[in-house]
Amino acid sequence: VQLQASGGGWVQVGGSLRLACAVSGRTSSNYQVGWFRQAPGKGRDFVAARDWMAYRTRYADSVKGRFTISIDRAKNTAYLAMNSLQPEDTAVYFCARSSRNNILSAMSDPARYDSWNQGTQVTVSS
Repeated sequence: VQLQASGGGWVQVGGSLRLACAVSGRTSSNYQVGWFRQAPGKGRDFVAARDWMAYRTRYADSVKGRFTISIDRAKNTAYLAMNSLQPEDTAVYFCARSSRNNILSAMSDPARYDSWNQGTQVTVSS
């Protein structure tokens, strides 16, 4: 399985971006897709996740109400729509796929994901 992310870039405070993550390969074993981010000098933090075929979603408290994760199964692509962006959202964003059917509370654990993309930079400037 390969994941190719796109859509990162630079945006002003309050602006919006949409990240895309195209999944290729053995997508029949997709159970969940997640987005994580890593700011300079910090660890990798959970952002959002959802089921590939079902409808459970989970969000980090810091992005609830601002970010939305969605999936277009016809295109084998996951999206992260980000609104009301703030400087603290600046980070490298990673998408990841899990081939396990994780319980909701485990969807935020990066160790549950077995395929990752190379990351895409998002910079929010005031």
